[in-house]
Amino acid sequence: MKRTDYISWDEYFMGIALLASMRSKDPNTQVGACIVDSNNIILSTGYNGFPTGCSDDEFPWERSGEDTKYPYVVHAELNAILNSGGKDLRGASIYVALFPCNECAKAIIQSGIKEVVYLSDKYANEKTTIASKRMLQAAGVKLRRLESRMQQLVIDFTPQENDGNRCCDRA
Repeated sequence: MKRTDYISWDEYFMGIALLASMRSKDPNTQVGACIVDSNNIILSTGYNGFPTGCSDDEFPWERSGEDTKYPYVVHAELNAILNSGGKDLRGASIYVALFPCNECAKAIIQSGIKEVVYLSDKYANEKTTIASKRMLQAAGVKLRRLESRMQQLVIDFTPQENDGNRCCDRA
């Protein structure tokens, strides 16, 4: 009998986005993104952080004050688009932990991504999020909040020897 407790494609790709978010060094907000084609093949991932070559020790992480992170940080969605290395993203879906801002919405639309799957919409009433939704909907991008049957996905790095439940076991 085959397993029946496996995760769905949506849970898998959102899990990848959440795992990518764990690479972010932002002390307040960690966001990840995963771009997937119509054949369920991952095209790219990204997370929020500074551009390549800009040391995270030399730029600010503060949210308020005179010098904040906001002019410097690249959001997860834009990072995933840029990390795709020029792959054709037309018709793809992007999985994100947090609903995209208006600037990322522009990049999503321009890249040809046709679906945004998100977990949280905590800034739904902000003007930038309202603008984002307006642009995405006008461009025909499908917006879908992920409704998962699970609350968490645990990744265990403990080596399992000959238990028959690991992907790398050989018959």
